Amino acid sequence: MSLRRIASVVALVLLVSAAAHADDDDDHVFETRDIFGFTDGSGVGNAGDKEIELDTEARLGKRDGRYAAADSKLSFEYTPNRSVQVAFGPFLSAYSVSGVTGLDDRHRATFGGLGGEIHYLLLDRGASSPVGVMLSAEPQWRRFDEISGARADNLGVEFKLSADTELIGDRLYLAANLLYEPEGTRDPDGIGAGWDMESTAGLSAALAWRFVPSMTVGAEVWYLRHYEGAWLNTFTGDAVYLGPTLFVKLGDAVSLTAAWNVQVAGHEADTGAALDLADFSRHRARLKLSVDF
Repeated sequence: MSLRRIASVVALVLLVSAAAHADDDDDHVFETRDIFGFTDGSGVGNAGDKEIELDTEARLGKRDGRYAAADSKLSFEYTPNRSVQVAFGPFLSAYSVSGVTGLDDRHRATFGGLGGEIHYLLLDRGASSPVGVMLSAEPQWRRFDEISGARADNLGVEFKLSADTELIGDRLYLAANLLYEPEGTRDPDGIGAGWDMESTAGLSAALAWRFVPSMTVGAEVWYLRHYEGAWLNTFTGDAVYLGPTLFVKLGDAVSLTAAWNVQVAGHEADTGAALDLADFSRHRARLKLSVDF
């Protein structure tokens, strides 16, 4: 699927949303932000909300050898008003790499860097609009290369446009995300060394079924494309991920999100190999614990 077609789909969602939106709505709706796994819902919560999150994302499996990498981010999240949500915190990075072609064997767990988030609600889903739309930016500084775990300076930011809607009232929810993530990496010990730039673009769709008030189950699909260069310059490979999702409210203030994705299709541009296991992993998993206070 071309980026032009992806952009057209998102533009259509925005036009439909704008046509349905007449005024601000204060009615309570089920918070969908975390119910779709790796895919984001559109909610930012209520003004004054504060939250602590422990968000762990793991990347598992390469073409050979043993490969596991994970980042666990502990962040404080605050919603100053009904349109904006901000978050900031450190994360721990862990790597276990053995016998993977092109990567050094490495086993470590250490402070990995700092990350921030800002979410802006463009359109609130409620009685006056069937679709919610949110724009987010997540800047990040890393001390290690995300794939190899080698010591590096890495700066990047993930931009995401998220939209969701109810297909069946209070029961079945649909979400879609459009993603663009440029980043740069350099050797911290290299004198005069420049930045190696890369970027990722992606599109997702997800369904979540709320079969009891405190729990949803669902599935999501992601299509990701990797490029050399910050502006999607040279295509290197793509991947299609598919997997189940789970969201559970453990009480009035505690919730848990879980997701598992498997790469089911894709290819590496240089080698033509099935699946892109150079730029992406064979599996990825997410476990997110959120506590309101």
